[in-house]
Amino acid sequence: MSSRKLLVTSALPYANGSIHLGHLVEYIQTDIWVRFQKMQGHTVYYVCADDTHGTPIMLRAEKEGLTPEALIARVHGEHFSDFTGFNIRFDQYYSTHSAETRHYSEDIYQKLKAAGLITVRAIEQLYDPVKQMFLPDRFVKGECPKCGAKDQYGDSCEVCGAAYAPTELKNPYSAVSGATPIKKASEHFFFRLSDERCADFLRRWTREANHLQAEAANKMHEWLGQAGENKLSDWDISRDAPYFGFEIPGETAKYFYVWLDAPIGYMGSFKHFCTHHGIDFDEYWKRESNTELYHFIGKDILYFHALFWPAMLENSGYRTPTQIFAHGFLTVNGEKMSKSRGTFITAASYLQQQLNPEWLRYYYAAKLNGTLEDIDLNLEDFVARVNSDVVGKFVNIASRCAGFITKRFEGRLVAGQDYRLLQQTIDQHFAAWQAGVIEQAYEARDFSTAVRHIMKRADEVNELIHELAPWDIAKDATKTSELHRACSLGIQMFYLLSSYLKPILPATVEKIEQFLNCDSLKWPTQAVGQPLSSLLLPAGHLINPYQHLMTRIEPKQIEAMIAANKTPADTQASDTQSKVQPSDIAPIAETISIEDFSKIDLRIARIVDAQHVEGAEKLLKLTLDIGIEQRTVFAGIKSAYDPEKLKGRLTVMVANLAPRKMKFGLSEGMVLAASDPNVTGGLFILSPDEGAKPGMRVK
Repeated sequence: MSSRKLLVTSALPYANGSIHLGHLVEYIQTDIWVRFQKMQGHTVYYVCADDTHGTPIMLRAEKEGLTPEALIARVHGEHFSDFTGFNIRFDQYYSTHSAETRHYSEDIYQKLKAAGLITVRAIEQLYDPVKQMFLPDRFVKGECPKCGAKDQYGDSCEVCGAAYAPTELKNPYSAVSGATPIKKASEHFFFRLSDERCADFLRRWTREANHLQAEAANKMHEWLGQAGENKLSDWDISRDAPYFGFEIPGETAKYFYVWLDAPIGYMGSFKHFCTHHGIDFDEYWKRESNTELYHFIGKDILYFHALFWPAMLENSGYRTPTQIFAHGFLTVNGEKMSKSRGTFITAASYLQQQLNPEWLRYYYAAKLNGTLEDIDLNLEDFVARVNSDVVGKFVNIASRCAGFITKRFEGRLVAGQDYRLLQQTIDQHFAAWQAGVIEQAYEARDFSTAVRHIMKRADEVNELIHELAPWDIAKDATKTSELHRACSLGIQMFYLLSSYLKPILPATVEKIEQFLNCDSLKWPTQAVGQPLSSLLLPAGHLINPYQHLMTRIEPKQIEAMIAANKTPADTQASDTQSKVQPSDIAPIAETISIEDFSKIDLRIARIVDAQHVEGAEKLLKLTLDIGIEQRTVFAGIKSAYDPEKLKGRLTVMVANLAPRKMKFGLSEGMVLAASDPNVTGGLFILSPDEGAKPGMRVK
C-alpha cells in the first residue's frame, strides 16, 4: 500500500460552553478514522482549535469580569482536558485567536478584495442604545412577524418556521440589556458569493470528486440551483465594534465575522504545528497540492463548509478540501438531550462519574456510519452492548486462555510443529474471513459495519475455543500439547482482534500490548489469498501475566450519572405553579365579536404521524387526519413531546388558516396549545374529550 499524506480536522468547538456528549460524536468519529490511517503507516496530522471570536464571547467575559483573552484561555484548558479524557489525540489543538489565523484571514480577505469579490454597502441593523452596540440576530428577541409568537430570535421563528430579518420583529427587545433597540445604518463588507465565478465553481465542486456525501451534495444543489439561476446571496463578513475578533485591515471599528476566521483556524492551527515541527505548510495548502484534506463536521454547519469555505479558498489561491464528512445529531433515549431528564451530559461529568471513556467510544463506533443520519445513545442498550461485545466477547477470549499459558507454559505460546498445527487450524476454521472488509468499512467511516464484522469474528473465535474446551483438556495430563495449542490459538486470535479494535479502544489496546509483550500494533493488512496465519505473533512468543482489562458497566453507574446531571427544573416548575399569582397570568386579549370568532374553523384532528424536523430546535412535523383529508402542520412543541408518543392522539387544530410556506415545507394549519412563559414555560396541546372523532367541528 502506497503511503498517503493527510491533513484532518474536526469542527472547532466554540469557546463559550462545555464539551458535551453530543459534541463528542464528531471528535470520537474523527479520532477513530485518524488512528486507523496512522496504523496503516500513512502520514496524518489531526489539527483542531477553539473557535474564540464573536459577541457571545465578549459578553460572557464581561459578565464574568474577565478579559476575553482570559476567558478563552480558561476554556481552552477545559476543552483540551475533556478531549484528552476521551483519548482523542490531536497533533495540534490551538486557538483561532492567534497570529497565524489573523495572518491567513487578512491574506484571504486581501486576495478576495483584489479579485473584486468584496463589496461594501450600508445596511440597517438593530442597535442597543444602552449597550451601544449593534445586535446580532440571536441577541434580538420579539414577536414573529408572521404568526405573532413571542420571544422569537431575530432570524427565524421556531413556532411557524418563518425566516425574516431582525428588523421585521414586532416589539423587539435586546437580549443583552432588555432595551428597545433602534434602527441604525452602518457600512458592512460582503463576500460576493452571488458572483458567477463563485456560483459556477460551487456547482461543479459540490458535484464532482465526491467532495460531499450524496445527501449533502443534493442539499447544496437546492441552494445553488441550476446554471443561470442566482440563488446565492452575498455573505456579510463584517461586524461593527464593539466586537471580539480581528479588525479588518485598513478599516476602523470593523471586524471579521467569526464565521470568516473560524475555518481559517484550520490553517492557523496547522501553520503553528508546521512552524514547530519543520513541516512544509504550503505542501498541504497550495492550490496544486497532492496531499489530502478532510473536514469532519456536524450537518448543521454544512452551509459554511460546503459553500463559503471552498469559494473563499478557490478564489484566494489555496487548495479546496478533498472531502467534507458531515454527521448527524445525537439523541439520548430517543429524545433531545435534556437537563431536566439528566441526559444533557457534559464530557467532564461523564469522566467525574468514573465511567470508562472507551465504553462510549465503542458504542458510538457501533452506531456511526458514513451518512448524515442522527444516532441515538440508548442508555439501556449502551450497557447491554458494551457488556456483551467488549467484555463478554472480546476480553473474554484472553481471560479464558491466558491463565493456562502463564501457569502451565511459562508464558510462552506454542512453537515448532505445534505452531504449524496451530496455523493450519486457524487457516481452516477462519477461511471464510474476507480480506479487506474491515479496512474498507473504516475507510468509508462506516464504523458500525467494521464493528459488526469484528464482533462476528470474535463470536467465531469464542465458538472454536468452546469446542476445544481448554478447561476440560487441562484435566488430562496426557494432553499438554493440545492444551498449549488451544490456549495459544485464543491468544493469537485475541492479538488479531485487538489490532482491528485499536482505533476504537486505544487505551485498552495499549494495556493489551503490555500483556502481549509486543510492539505497538499496526494494521493487520491481509492481501487476497494471503493466509490469516501469516499475521500471527511469532512462534514461541512470550506474553506477560494477564491483568484485568475492562470492567462491565453496572446499571447503577448510569443511574448515578443521570442523577448527577439532573437539574431541579421539574421541581421548580411544580413549585412555580403552586405559587402563581393572578398578576403573573397573561392579560385577556381585546374583546372580539361572535362574528369574528365564527370565522375560525376549529376541527378535531388525529395525529397520524409525528417527526423531528432536521435543523429546527422547536418544531415537530405533524400529519393530521381531519376526517375528510390529511394535513401537514409544523408545530413548535418539540421541547415538550416525544413524537412517538403523539401518534394516534386526538387534538384540536385551526383548519381554515391560510397555508404558510416555511423553509421546512408547507404548514397547512395550526395545532392549539396552551403556554405562558411567565407562569410555567410549558407547552400543552389541547385534547378533546373521549368520543370526539376526526373532522368534528369545535363550537
